[in-house]
Amino acid sequence: MTGRKLAGFTIGLLGTFCLAGCSGTSSILFPASPNARATAQLFNFVFIIEAIVFVIVEAALIYAVIHFSRKQGSGLPKQIEGNLTLEIIWTVIPSIILALIFFVSLGTLRTVTSSPPPSSLASAPIQVKVIGHQWFWEFDYPDLNIVTANQLVVPINTLVNIDVQSVDVIHSYWVPELGGKIDAIPGITNQTRFQAEKIGTFTGQCAEFCGADHAQMRLTVVVKTHEEYAAWVKSQQAPVPLLSGDASLGEQVFMNGACIGCHTIDGTKAQGKVGPNLTHFASRDLFAGSILANTPDNLNQWLADPQAIKMGSLMPNLHLPGNNIQLLVSFLESLK
Repeated sequence: MTGRKLAGFTIGLLGTFCLAGCSGTSSILFPASPNARATAQLFNFVFIIEAIVFVIVEAALIYAVIHFSRKQGSGLPKQIEGNLTLEIIWTVIPSIILALIFFVSLGTLRTVTSSPPPSSLASAPIQVKVIGHQWFWEFDYPDLNIVTANQLVVPINTLVNIDVQSVDVIHSYWVPELGGKIDAIPGITNQTRFQAEKIGTFTGQCAEFCGADHAQMRLTVVVKTHEEYAAWVKSQQAPVPLLSGDASLGEQVFMNGACIGCHTIDGTKAQGKVGPNLTHFASRDLFAGSILANTPDNLNQWLADPQAIKMGSLMPNLHLPGNNIQLLVSFLESLK
């Protein structure tokens, strides 16, 4: 391989690696909160230093390969013991670089662990408990008496204080665009916070291997305007609506079957704690660990055989009759 081809190959390979980490929008490179922006800035700073070092080292390597491969002559080259000046230089320079990265990292750590000044917030902070389950996320708003799953709803420019917990194994809560990872450990409450600066939906993922369905333990954070958030809170605090027709028959199937052993619906005898809280289930865009859109067809398939969609799910195949499935779908889709 000629020197020019070697250089082209090296640059192409570097570009491939860089682009491989930038697919999609769920990335620390697209920050939507002060915490995430501080992390992204640290990443960019370290990456630039690494890129400069890489270019210098690879340029020296390519030069050496090309230059000394052309050298004519026979016999052993001149033997040397080393160069004290060069050894000092390539020891001191990396030490300075590492010290610089260390102090910049301390500044980033201070930013992501400190609360923003009250003057920068549009409203009072809100408190949320994030609870990891195999394999879904539960969100408990203790001050609002709201419990939901898979989808965390918050207002823009508001500090969200999060207590992260787990009921079974170690999980890790991570929404890249809104902040760093935080472990969910059984028996321990870890704390983090974020302040969303953009309206929209941000995707998260469990970042700690937690079993068979780890890859399908996802979540979304929906950032709304303050008016939209207030309307959402009001709807979540409303009692379960009075039902009729197929929805009412589906409620009877639900309440008289195995469903109430695992799921809670506020204001009813269903008080199970194993699966997601289904109060106002129909108001959520996603279900089954945020892997399925909340549509009647998807819900029908899920109730028919959860294991076929999410192998390892703790929800068993109850072998429900087709008519009962249709009634349950009508019931659950009525829980606005």
